[in-house]
Formats: sequence, C-alpha cells, structure tokens
Amino acid sequence: MSFTDYTQAVKLGKKDYQSKLINGESPTLEVLDDILHTLKSYKEVSLGLAEIPLDQIVGTKTAARSTAFSGNFMPLLDSSSEFAAKWINLCESQQEEGIKDPITAYEYMNKFYVLEGNKRVSVLKYFDAVSIAGNVIRIMPPKTDDLEVQIYYEYADFYELSEINYLYFTNTGCFEKLQALVGKEPGEKWSSDDKMNFRSLFQNFRAEYRRLGGDDLKRITCGDAFLFFVDLYGYQDLLSKSGSELTDLITLNYKEFELMSDKAVDLRLTTTHKKASVLSKLFPTGNRTLKVAFIYEKTSASSSWTYSHELGRLHLDTTFEGEVTTIFYDNINSYNIDETIEDAIDEDCDIIFTTSPTFSQASLKAAIAHPKITIMNCSLHHPHSSMRTYYARMHEAKFIMGAVAGAMTEKDILGYIADYPIYGTIANINAFAQGVKMTNPRAKIHLMWSCLKDLNIEEQLRAVSPDIISDKDLSVPEAGTRYYGLYRIYSNGIWNLAIPIYHWGRFYEQLIRAILNGTWKSDDTKAKAINYWWGMAENAIDIISSPWLPEGMKRLIELLSKTIRSGDFNPFSGIIYSQDKTIRNGENQTLSPNDIITMDWLSDNIIGEIPIIDELEEKAKPVALQQGLKK
Repeated sequence: MSFTDYTQAVKLGKKDYQSKLINGESPTLEVLDDILHTLKSYKEVSLGLAEIPLDQIVGTKTAARSTAFSGNFMPLLDSSSEFAAKWINLCESQQEEGIKDPITAYEYMNKFYVLEGNKRVSVLKYFDAVSIAGNVIRIMPPKTDDLEVQIYYEYADFYELSEINYLYFTNTGCFEKLQALVGKEPGEKWSSDDKMNFRSLFQNFRAEYRRLGGDDLKRITCGDAFLFFVDLYGYQDLLSKSGSELTDLITLNYKEFELMSDKAVDLRLTTTHKKASVLSKLFPTGNRTLKVAFIYEKTSASSSWTYSHELGRLHLDTTFEGEVTTIFYDNINSYNIDETIEDAIDEDCDIIFTTSPTFSQASLKAAIAHPKITIMNCSLHHPHSSMRTYYARMHEAKFIMGAVAGAMTEKDILGYIADYPIYGTIANINAFAQGVKMTNPRAKIHLMWSCLKDLNIEEQLRAVSPDIISDKDLSVPEAGTRYYGLYRIYSNGIWNLAIPIYHWGRFYEQLIRAILNGTWKSDDTKAKAINYWWGMAENAIDIISSPWLPEGMKRLIELLSKTIRSGDFNPFSGIIYSQDKTIRNGENQTLSPNDIITMDWLSDNIIGEIPIIDELEEKAKPVALQQGLKK
C-alpha cells in the first residue's frame, strides 16, 4: 500500500513540477541559503520546539535535497531509489503510529525551510496533515522601511505574546489590531486557554474559507479575511457560536472576502445612470410607498453634521410627498446602533441611511444579514459588496475657500480648524492650501485639530493670531454662533466671508430617484463595491457667499465654481509639494480620485501635522479607528 502511496505522490509531484515550468516558476523547493545570500546581515534566534504549519513549509535550508522534491514537497525520484525506500518506511510509520520525531527548520519571513526532516514533511503533506513538531531557528532580517519587513517585525512581536505562527497579514497594524480584538492589552501575553480557544475558532474559519475557495483569492491571506470577520462580529460572540452558525456566517461573508481580494471599487463621481426597464425595478410599481430611515449619531440641535443630514431628510419629505415616507433615530452610539438598525428593519423600512462612519461596521453586518434591505453608510473608501457608501467632494469647495482666504488675508497668516483625521478630511485641508497658494504663495496655514485631547483651540489661535480662519462647515441654529465657514477675525468680533455646504437633500433625492425608477439595481457592475462620491457638478456641494463679500471675491467664487462644475479644472492638478518637499503631483498630471481620498500627507504651505490615534480625545477615536489614516 505504501508503495502505491509513493507512486501517487510522485505523480502529484510531477504534475506540480510541469505546472510550475509552464507558468515560468521554479519547479523545485525554495532554498533558504540562496535567499540569505542576498542579505547584508541577519540575526538567528532560537524559538525551541514549536508546532509548524505544514502549508507554511516551502523549502529546504540547503540545496542538497531541493531537487528531490517538487515545489509542493512531493517526491520526484524513481521508486527503486534508496530515497523512495526511506519515504515508504516513513509512510508506513505514519499510517501505523504517526510520525513523532520533530524536524529541524529555519523560519524566515513567516515561511519555513527544513534543515533535517524533508521526507517527514513530504509524507505528512501527502496525507494532508495540518502541522508537524519542529525545532525552529528564526532568521531576523535587518529593519528597513520595506512593507514586508515591517509586517514581519510586527509578526515577531505578536509571536512573543501568543506563540501563534499560523496566520499572517498583508498590511501593517493588523497584529496589533488582532491583539485588541481578542481583548488583550498591548504587550499582554496569552494564556494556554487563550491560545486553545483562538486556534479552535481560526481552524473552523480556515476550513470553511478553504472549502469556499479562499486559497485561490489573490492579494489577501486567510488571516486578512479572518481579521475582517472578527472585527465585524466580535471575538467573544464568535467563540460562543456553534460550528454550523460559524459556517453560515462565513458563507454569507465570502463575497466580501472576494472583494477584499479583487480590491475593485467602483467610485461613482457622477449621477449618470443607465435607463432601466420596468422589469429591472427594485421595488414593484403600484401604490406602495417607499419607507426610508435615517440614523444619526447626534441630535440636529447639537451637531451641524446631523443638522445637515436632517435638512436632507426633510427635503425628501417635500420632494417625494405621497411616494416616500421618512423616519429618523438620533443620539445613537456604538452600544445601540445594532439594535437601532434592527428596529428600522422591524418598522418595514426599505432603505436605511446611517450617517456616520462610526456606524459602518454595524451597517455592513446588517446588510449582510438582510440582503433585501438597502442599507447605505455615509463614509469613504469602504470596499464592500453588501453595502454601498456615499460621501461628497467637499475638497472642491474648500479649494475655493482657500483662494478667497489667500486673496483677502492681510497678515499672510491663516488658520484651519479640522475635526477628525479621516479619509476626505486631509483632501479638504490640502485643497484649501492649494487654493491659498494660487492667490497668495506667501501665506501659511496653521492647522489645528479640535479632536485632540488636552488642547485649547482658543489658546492656539491667540498664539498664532491668524486674520482669516476656516472652521466647521455649518452651525446649528440653536448654537447662536458665527464661528463656521470662512471668516475674518477682528478685535471686536468676526465677519463671515463664505460657507461651504453639503446639499444632502439633493444627494438623497438622486439616490431615491435611482431606486424608484429601477436604475439602482441595474447600476451593479462587476466591481460590486459601489461608492458614490459626488461634488459640485452633481449639486451635492455648494458655496454661500456673504452679502458683504467684495464683488471681486464673489466673481472669483463664481468663476472657480463654474470651471470645477464643468470639469475644466481640478484642485489637485499641476505641481504639488508636500511638507517634506516631495513632489506629490507632476506638472501635467492630476491626482486620481483614490489618491485624493487616501491622502496621508500635508501641503508644503501648511504648518501642523496629522495626529495619530493616541493623540485624539476618546470621543474621536471610534470614527478615526473606522476611517482614520494613521492608527
């Protein structure tokens, strides 16, 4: 029987060998010595006896036995060879009592290379074993800015706490995030029970993930998918679920894993929709009224952001009288958002708009569980197939505000008060800076963040003494303040110059019309993830000029607005320098929408920096964790 096994293993080896040759890949085992030869220096660290995942064993330490195996560790030598006889003996031992002798292996960049025990690895791989015991020596490469090296050092630190070597990520910060998700403090070691519970959950996830085809997904690891899964549903909640419940959840989420792999997001910059037939309509025609729910993080009396969305909801009531009814839930937080969404579903709402990025995870979870309900989250840069997102290109208006500020400053000292360091906010800041530079290359912008802990904005302003400030975009009527928009500071007060505004009413109106006329459903593309990001041309953003603004400035606003609306001008075109004097955009180039959304740098005429999560006050951390650029 073992001879038959060897023959079959050789067939598998030759098949893999041929496949790799055809694809232009090396057909035999990787050799660690060849890799180490290219390193200038490295350090060896003994890890002692460890359980080595077999699917992470990819080669040998030396070249001596590399050609005896194909790239999948199956044998290639003739069945009459001494090598074959030893392989067959090991095969019989595995079938009778199991292979117990540990191998010796080197680990480098989360891959293992065998020094002693190649045939044991081969036999166990043939029988689809999960792991093998081995004495492990880790190779630590020199620290560099290379992404893979950074990830590896984070992995090594995580291993010291957890002794987990069977999952890996494709981005930095993930091991730290996983440590937090399982309920551990930074630097806290895992107990034996912690390791056992985690292994059980991960193995259940990995088995179903592979069954669905996860190993064929490119650009993500099983660890990436698992981290997304745990983040979405919560570690403790997942531990309490049965095997069948976990299987169902993983199956529901598999299309999200596919999208993570494809990284294909259809960013919709215009409101142009295809004409759809009656048969393609999402909702049946007749007397049915569409019911829409809005979920707000704060109240419209306490938050200008909520107030602007509430104006949008009221616009729907007026525009679609008799066709659409709306309800709203306000003052919602992370503790009751899941319940609130379920309440809206129980109220027979067809569409649910969650208006804060902090609600994105809860919205996605509900969208996966209720695919017949349209759930949309107001946020940027979310590649999800089950839930669409929407936002507005406020940076277009901010550019114009910057041009006005640069032209009107008398001190060449400007202030910019930002709220959260999230996607879109940095683009707003830099667009303002580019507008300033267009009309006044001498002026400097002092950037201040209202979300920083232990910070007094008023003291900062007094120290800098700007004469013109860009502040929050809108104020609620109850506030009775004029500290919003673009304003000039005088010794005895302020003078509002212009206000950039979100026209959420027009935004929501166009989304609802797409749903009512059926183009919403026909809007699907192969990309699956659809993000709406509309601007001035789509009437999602506008500017209100003060009646006392000089006529020349009003004409400047009109001219720039017209060129942006027509597409003749982009705020992020031409040469752009960051603070470190790096050229971020060439002379005849325009930054792509994705580059604008994901900006993590500041223009060279800005004094200030982008804060990290630890510098933020507690109430600002949830949104920064969901949409933040610097964790």
